Amino acid sequence: MSENPRLGTRTVWAGEEEYLMQGATQVPVVHSVSFGYRDLDEWLQVALGRKEGHIYSRNTNPTVQVFEEKVRNLEDAEAATSAATGMGIISSTLFGLLSAEDRVVTVKDTYGGTNVIFNEFLPRFQIKVKLCDTTDHEQIEKEVSRGSKVLYLESPTNPTTKVTDIPRLVKAAKAVGAIVVVDNTFATPINQNPIQLGADLVLHSATKFLGGHADALGGVVCGKKDLIDQVYHYREINGATLHPMSAYLILRGMKTLELRIQRQNESALRIARYLESHSAIERVYYPGLPSHEGHQIAKQQMRGFGGMMSFMLKENTLEAVGRFITRLRFAHAAANLGAVETIVGPPATTSHVECTQEERAKLGIPEGLIRYSTGIENAEDLISDLEQALDIFV
Repeated sequence: MSENPRLGTRTVWAGEEEYLMQGATQVPVVHSVSFGYRDLDEWLQVALGRKEGHIYSRNTNPTVQVFEEKVRNLEDAEAATSAATGMGIISSTLFGLLSAEDRVVTVKDTYGGTNVIFNEFLPRFQIKVKLCDTTDHEQIEKEVSRGSKVLYLESPTNPTTKVTDIPRLVKAAKAVGAIVVVDNTFATPINQNPIQLGADLVLHSATKFLGGHADALGGVVCGKKDLIDQVYHYREINGATLHPMSAYLILRGMKTLELRIQRQNESALRIARYLESHSAIERVYYPGLPSHEGHQIAKQQMRGFGGMMSFMLKENTLEAVGRFITRLRFAHAAANLGAVETIVGPPATTSHVECTQEERAKLGIPEGLIRYSTGIENAEDLISDLEQALDIFV
């Protein structure tokens, strides 16, 4: 885009203008598997990456490219590439950047699937992994200083919404030449831009807030072009390609991204304050609350605190969680987040379903924790719904 429009305008227009066809006002869904050329020399130039164009949709696709460009624009990155799911882009990023004997430093509170990669898959390939306490910045800095190819962060974390000081840890990583990767799924580009904070790569499970309607899977990573080229190369050969229809659905959802996030920011803060004052609630984890351990850091590096929170009932059992969830009227009990509808569930069936109860305990995730993804419903209705569901514990 030739000017410098604000985020809300960029969510609507970025990446789309040159791909509108024959007067269409919406990006077309290009289902073609391959793209033909009459001129062999032109075909070869495109195949070698010397000229823009498409060869085969496992590699690149016009609809998918628009989605990638929109996220690249919103994150102020040099380049972007995508994958079929959030885990597809996370695994492509890690395996695209790391080799045997490399060392990656990360935090214990990453998303459950990511945690499995660190604990199970990377070690199979002789890649060294060090998991640090998420909020112990001194420990993370110390481990990074011992040598690291990649520093992988997630902020806020899933599901306990812990916050890491990205600029501080970027400084430690740069001192040893480590690549900083940040999972920005919870924050979205509306609330936080890790690249502006010094990160090299930022990734999203586009299935969540970017798409916002729980109807399409996808993942995307953006950042420095030379690093994105490495990730793209792995992903194109690995084959975890984002489908053009999914790219279109996520693109359509992103047009309302700023509106949705603003609503979810406001509602989540109101709900978190309500829950924190409720007699049946033991603890609320939400970066917007002054009681949150990372509140001051969040205020410095985030523009809004997001729609995600988690909380514990004083009756801290999975059975109590089940009784509570079944009483909610305006919430899907489902393994997703970031949608226009409110979604609720325990880590045992959502973020850390891949982990055993013992593994969750080691990660500091109680069985009675409830993850709450605030939708765009009226906040008063959501609070009333929570109130009637909590009545059985009073």
